[in-house]
Amino acid sequence: MSSGSNGARRVASLLRPSIIDSGVCRSCQETLGRRSYSSAAPAIESTSASTAADPAVKPAYIINAGVVLSRPPQITRELEPFEKAFFFYQKRLNERLALPFTKYFYFKRGTPADEDWKKKIQERRTAARDIGKYNAYDSDAWNDELLLGAKESEPEHQIEALVQDAESTANATSQDTSKKEEIPRPYPRITEADKKNDQKSLDRLLSRTLYLLVQSKEGHWKFPSSPVESGETLRLAAERTLAQSAGVNMNTWFVGFHPVGWHSFNPRRSKADNATEIEAPGSKIFFLKSRMMAGQADLSVNTQGLKDFKWLAKEELAQYLNTQYYSNIKNMLADR
Repeated sequence: MSSGSNGARRVASLLRPSIIDSGVCRSCQETLGRRSYSSAAPAIESTSASTAADPAVKPAYIINAGVVLSRPPQITRELEPFEKAFFFYQKRLNERLALPFTKYFYFKRGTPADEDWKKKIQERRTAARDIGKYNAYDSDAWNDELLLGAKESEPEHQIEALVQDAESTANATSQDTSKKEEIPRPYPRITEADKKNDQKSLDRLLSRTLYLLVQSKEGHWKFPSSPVESGETLRLAAERTLAQSAGVNMNTWFVGFHPVGWHSFNPRRSKADNATEIEAPGSKIFFLKSRMMAGQADLSVNTQGLKDFKWLAKEELAQYLNTQYYSNIKNMLADR
């Protein structure tokens, strides 16, 4: 045996620990036979060198740049029932702690303002309209908790109670009795796009992250992607892909220069390909993450033959994407 082969074995032993080594745990010993270490690098280099020298050898994969374009949440998420009840309990607790502070700090005894305050307390049984009828000086003052699912814990109910209180105060103090004061309500969390299920609108699911899907000319849904051209980096290819597919009428921001995930596709070979030994190259898509700041997707001038687009939440993507495609990209998407 030559000294060169002995040296190679010594190098390989350094790169790959022995299976019978007492310092290696049992689980690692079972997987050592399946691991691929850098000791195979010389074989890879010789293969790549022969590929570069032989122009007849075609690449096994076409490298593509993909873009995971997302619109971040615009509002806070919905509260859980327990969170609503606990928040309401804190409001009532604050009411109890604030009551010992004398009201005569605000109103002089016997004045009209003091009498008006006493009248409102009798009507409401509390100083705050949004926490329901509750009297901290009553015999039931200990019962300041709220049953799970009670309407008083719903933010919409609390907002309506506060708005009605403000309107009654404004109308009572207004000098123009012919006109009723109206306090503007906050915008609802459920938009018209939600009611119509308009999946092209960015005004739907405001508390969720939406992702841009495009439909190819063959009818397949995917993230925007295209092959990397000569001289391009993955980042430049992703920026070009987004402009060519969804248009330039969007203000977007790429999170980084490195991919967050990838998907490999190997086309099926037909009988004709097997007979002629022609093997079509596969496709590897490396996805870069990008954020949507303003604007909207526009496919009217796209150069990739795309037919349609949708803005979808994570759980909605599975209805349109290929099973293997979705399995490879789902873990790089935000749950909310």
